[in-house]
Amino acid sequence: MRNKIKRQVRVARYVFYKETLIDTKEHFWTFIGSFTGIGLIGYLSSLFFTSNDNLFLIGSFGASSVLIYGSINSPLAQPRNLIGGHVLSAIVGVTIFKLFPHEAWLSSALAVSLSIVVMQATKTLHPPGGATALIATIGSEKIISLGYIYIVSPVLTGVIILFLVALIFNNATSHRSYPKNKNWYKRWATKYRY
Repeated sequence: MRNKIKRQVRVARYVFYKETLIDTKEHFWTFIGSFTGIGLIGYLSSLFFTSNDNLFLIGSFGASSVLIYGSINSPLAQPRNLIGGHVLSAIVGVTIFKLFPHEAWLSSALAVSLSIVVMQATKTLHPPGGATALIATIGSEKIISLGYIYIVSPVLTGVIILFLVALIFNNATSHRSYPKNKNWYKRWATKYRY
């Protein structure tokens, strides 16, 4: 019994040690990727809007950056999830707001809940997508006034920028590889070819 406990303690120490190691290369590329992705969206936004109207930058992009630059092997960070999760959630959020524009509590709850179900059903689960749906219902007057344009800009344009930056910086070294399965596009194209 004692040997079993000692072994468990050794395993726990090893796991704790491995999980708390600082990998400077990994942290460097995470920082560079997320800084470039969010910075590029913010810069492009500043070319078209004043600093108070940063329509291209929505809060859910920060959470997406954590996944696609910091946890690149997570199934939730893969391209299908990143792009599909945001776009489908934006569609749900805008549609629900159009149906219930004067009931913020109802439109918010429905938008988030339905977006989760849609992402689950389409296998595009991306947690920041829930925030994208919520922003469509409680965002600023400028966001709400966009209506269905919100889906294309800022959502689709923003995730495309984040994705392209992730492709560049997550594949800049041999120890990082994104997406997890490099053949995702071939499988997708074969599956949905007309």
